[in-house]
Amino acid sequence: MFRGASAINMDAKGRIAMPARFRDALRNGHDGMLVLTVDINSPCLLIYPLHEWELMETKLMLLSDIDPTERSLKRKLLGYAQECELDSHGRIVVPPILRSFANLDKKTMLVGLLNKFELWEEGAWQLQMEQNHELISNQNLASHPRLSQFTL
Repeated sequence: MFRGASAINMDAKGRIAMPARFRDALRNGHDGMLVLTVDINSPCLLIYPLHEWELMETKLMLLSDIDPTERSLKRKLLGYAQECELDSHGRIVVPPILRSFANLDKKTMLVGLLNKFELWEEGAWQLQMEQNHELISNQNLASHPRLSQFTL
């Protein structure tokens, strides 16, 4: 399981080093193979261990090629999907098209979301966190069936 946010610098070749605490799990549990794609709602990338991505592909295969919305979702996620492998230093290369999509330059944030990661441009991540805080603060979580268990 992947959790926590890590500030990571991207080098001039578009490489990021996965935090050391995740490397063994990615190498041992997933053979160091990852799939990068875009997020459908946010200006960030999603990084899936290959086995987790294969579960996503199974769900995508169930979507229609005729329904415009379903086909658009498939086209976006699969069209941007890129396989990559951790190198011997625990780095991955983020392809230029994906760096462009998420506006990634030097300063990035890698965020563990249990079965995958998000990769954000640092400023966009900070803005997203502010928006998340505002959204959560303005909600009555106790009245939300799936969120009520998170109230104190």
